[in-house]
Amino acid sequence: MRIGELARRAGVSARSLRHYEQAGLIAPVRAANGYRLYEEGAVVRVANIRYLLDAGLTLEDVAAFRSCLDGDLPSVRPSGRGLEIARERLAVIDARIAAQTAARDRLAAALAARDGGDATAPGMS
Repeated sequence: MRIGELARRAGVSARSLRHYEQAGLIAPVRAANGYRLYEEGAVVRVANIRYLLDAGLTLEDVAAFRSCLDGDLPSVRPSGRGLEIARERLAVIDARIAAQTAARDRLAAALAARDGGDATAPGMS
């Protein structure tokens, strides 16, 4: 199938597919006219890439799962390395949430001080 059909069936953009290709996560063959051609299994592979990305992993993280991207990834027990990657990414996300929460609290306090103690200023609820 061509890139447009894969994009439609996988629910992603052609641009995303080219990005996954550049990251070495999918590998189409090239037709004589230069078009990218994907095998049927690419739909599952892209779905698994999206599953991992939606879980908060980066493309670099996803590359560590390359060997199991063609199966039923959500039901497979993760490897030790997979768990390590997930824990590292969770720590990064937690740190970002903490930093954003602190920034939000500082902004809310500044607005409350400015507005005479009204911490429920628009956008602060």
